[in-house]
Amino acid sequence: MNRLELIEKLPKTELHLHIEGSLEPELMHRLAKEQGQKLKFDTVEEIRSSYEFDNLQSFLDIYYEGASVLVDENSFFELTWAYLERACADNVVHAEIFFDPQTHTERGIAFADVINGITRALRKGQKELGISSHLIMCFLRHLSEESAFETLKQAKEFLPLIKGVGLDSSEKGHPPSKFERVFKECRDLGLEIVAHAGEEGPAEYIWEALNLLKVSRIDHGVRAIEDEELLKLLAEKRIPLTVCPLSNVKLCVFKDLKDHNLKKMLELGLCVTINSDDPAYFGGYINQNFIETAEALDLSELEIKTLAKNSFEAAYMPKDLKEKYYLEIDQL
Repeated sequence: MNRLELIEKLPKTELHLHIEGSLEPELMHRLAKEQGQKLKFDTVEEIRSSYEFDNLQSFLDIYYEGASVLVDENSFFELTWAYLERACADNVVHAEIFFDPQTHTERGIAFADVINGITRALRKGQKELGISSHLIMCFLRHLSEESAFETLKQAKEFLPLIKGVGLDSSEKGHPPSKFERVFKECRDLGLEIVAHAGEEGPAEYIWEALNLLKVSRIDHGVRAIEDEELLKLLAEKRIPLTVCPLSNVKLCVFKDLKDHNLKKMLELGLCVTINSDDPAYFGGYINQNFIETAEALDLSELEIKTLAKNSFEAAYMPKDLKEKYYLEIDQL
């Protein structure tokens, strides 16, 4: 079996996926047309050609423009269902999906419309596609902690639908410590805790996420490589890193995929996983991330299987279900 066949056959979990970032140009264009909205771009081709970024902020500018077409429960359902169908084609069997309520509530969209639309699609995905899932609510770090507290207040009646909370958006200048108090309240509510750290921000942000927010997973985390003590801790405690290779290149964290440190971190014994982040904008869903990374870094069959196993180890799934998939991966 060659690399491509192996990757296609492997069961996988996706642990770092922003549902708003799976908005393909075709769906964006159609929703805008149905709603009578005027975008900055007249055609699908113009939307797609705008997906060139110098850094995280230049991406976020386009990302928020795209989110403007998400205006009601049905648009969130359509967005999520489109992602699930695409994930199913890549043999994703479990997904833990980020959503950014502040992106929508700040535009006057009801929190209930956001979460009900997404959840309706997730339930359909479980029933019709066999994809289990969890929902992780992210706070936008460029906004205030007060805004995060307000979002948590709005979320409380929907907590049975939310597995955990995360922290995303512009990393530079917005350290995890800014949100220490709100994350404590989230922990007290029994929510799982994750956070973006160490993508554009320094390794120190990873320490803050671990020590102050008490995360069980680090999203991105590629700059951990700069801190030997941190690398030892991550390896010893098997703290997962949800790495997004194509995203890292698209946002200029690495100049070329051949420069990526994923293989090095894997060799150091870290629980590294591969994910697609914002696949509509970054040129590839999960299999494309696996395929291009495996080629660029010359990953072995064992390393590819380890990455798939790591994705189950890092997931918020029952242990017996993880064991089932470990066995399935070993038998390929």
